[in-house]
Amino acid sequence: MRKTVTRILATTAAAAMAFAVSGCGNTANDASDTSSDKLTKVTFMLAWTADTNHIGVYVAKNKGYFKNAGLDVDIVAVAQAGAEQAVNNGVAEFALSNLYNAASYTDLKGAHIKQVLQVQQKPSAIWCALASNTAIKSPKDFDGKTFATFGGNESDIVIKRMIQNDGGKGEFDKVTVGTSTFKTLESGKADFGGFYSTWEGVQAEMYGPQLNCFSEPDYGVPGNGDAIGIITSDKMIQEKPDVVRKFVQAAQQGYEYAYENPDDAAAILAKDAADYNLEEAFVKKSMHVIVDGQYWGDPAKIKDGSFVLGTNDFVETQKRFDFLGEGHAYTDANGNPTDKVPQAKDGATNEFLKGAK
Repeated sequence: MRKTVTRILATTAAAAMAFAVSGCGNTANDASDTSSDKLTKVTFMLAWTADTNHIGVYVAKNKGYFKNAGLDVDIVAVAQAGAEQAVNNGVAEFALSNLYNAASYTDLKGAHIKQVLQVQQKPSAIWCALASNTAIKSPKDFDGKTFATFGGNESDIVIKRMIQNDGGKGEFDKVTVGTSTFKTLESGKADFGGFYSTWEGVQAEMYGPQLNCFSEPDYGVPGNGDAIGIITSDKMIQEKPDVVRKFVQAAQQGYEYAYENPDDAAAILAKDAADYNLEEAFVKKSMHVIVDGQYWGDPAKIKDGSFVLGTNDFVETQKRFDFLGEGHAYTDANGNPTDKVPQAKDGATNEFLKGAK
């Protein structure tokens, strides 16, 4: 089912500066409105292929929330150099990213971006072997095995901690994923790899191959490394704060609708992101995993107003940043190791969210 289902873990960094932007698929319901030339045009860039992390933006466009806010939003495919570079360079006004990238790019690589809405409030990363690989029963069995990696050493530090907390040494080999982690495992080139419970985990359950998976919190990895959300540039915040506020609050409304109406939201994503060939049943299952697992926050607290969906969490993300810093994970703009640790407060703001305290 996909590169349409395989995506790089949220710590992936863009390397190049030059890129081209391409459009992605069907226009939404408001695209035919003849008054669209009166709207402020902005671009939202995907972080990878369209999936349920992006669903609130698709819903906001389909339901007319952006149009009601005076915006004409063009949803485009991710650029070769990455969504972060596109936003930093002004190619896109908004994009899906994560607080790890926003903070580390800002503090370590000289970018000027901020996350303005954090949809995912707890980690969904899972570390898995094929269920048919009976030699792996828990993370300590990753010792001496081969890890299918997309590059970078953040995941290495996470896996090492999981193995050691399970009683192992934390020693393993690596191979770079060429196409998808599923295929790399099935080929026998690697023994385990990283997935997301809300997407690839759903794929494995519905279509196979069956996986044996382990989550980070169960094995002592602190904080939230999957603080996925929407970024914009400091320039947009300084020069067009009203546009940022309108976009953020319309997207926030889209995510709220999706959280309350997962089946309808799934149908919207499958239809309006048609280029990605998403099966509606699969997207619905993904949304129900998100809702049942309360990945976007406690619905009861959202309903009573004690938690605002989209709030950037500076506590759990900083725990993850500090943990990675202890493992010497970070590099500067030139790719050189640095002991400087990104600060979550430098990479995000809640000022544009409706209802944020």
